[in-house]
Amino acid sequence: MTNIAVLNSDAHRHVRVRPEPSALYGDNQRFVPLIVGEFSLAALHYPILLSKDADTGAFYSGAMLGFDVGENLFLTEGKGHEAYRPLNLQRGPFFAAGSDLAIDLDSPRIDAAEGQSLFGEAGEPTPYLRSIMTLMLDIHPGLERTKIFIRTLMDLKLVESVTINASFDDGTKREVVGLYTIDQSVLRGLPDPVVIDLFRRGYLQLILDDRLAEASAGAGAKKKPPDSSGKRRSRRKLWLIRSMANFHDHKAERDREGRAHQFGAISARCGRGLPPRRHARFGEPLAGRSGK
Repeated sequence: MTNIAVLNSDAHRHVRVRPEPSALYGDNQRFVPLIVGEFSLAALHYPILLSKDADTGAFYSGAMLGFDVGENLFLTEGKGHEAYRPLNLQRGPFFAAGSDLAIDLDSPRIDAAEGQSLFGEAGEPTPYLRSIMTLMLDIHPGLERTKIFIRTLMDLKLVESVTINASFDDGTKREVVGLYTIDQSVLRGLPDPVVIDLFRRGYLQLILDDRLAEASAGAGAKKKPPDSSGKRRSRRKLWLIRSMANFHDHKAERDREGRAHQFGAISARCGRGLPPRRHARFGEPLAGRSGK
């Protein structure tokens, strides 16, 4: 249940919020929605995919953080969230209500005794609340920009479904369905004017960011050896990071030459390289099956 109220310095003067990453507060999500402004950061650590809202059926983009419901392989209780923490987790109990900021007063993050205060004695926003305001300024318009980006992908028929099949050393298996990625063959076949338009709008880089996630995150998973209690978790994390690369392996060779030719043509026509990137309720989208 939720109890959403527009934030008010008088009514909520003494409300405190626990902002730290924790499964108790909802950070244990296996698929977390992303807006396009996050792609360049999230792609360094996680596979970026599309899924469908469980209620509306609308596509949205997200980072895959685990295989099972309630599993975030990058969250260590008491130690925080490894690497980039998506904005949808950072926002905690806050929502946009038109031009106002709202808060879920029934959120487990609300704690009268501990946590970050929202207002000072004179009713002014605290540094923590100001940081949330800044964050929401990114999220609110970012949702609309992300919808437009996904609508463009759909119009160009660039979205294809993908099933991830994982087998672990302990004999367990996972099949994760309900995910979608970029159809590379359709991308390669786009007419030059369409590709250049995607480039000009910044969409071409967003389309390719999921490829960055595969390569860059692999090194991060190996940065420290797992202890005996963490071996299973580490194996699953490494498989998650490599899974999208494995999925694309059978396409990689034929893609490489096509992408090189495509980028060369774009750079020649535009006279410069790729431009720099600027840095709700969401349904549980993934359906998974497990077995031995």
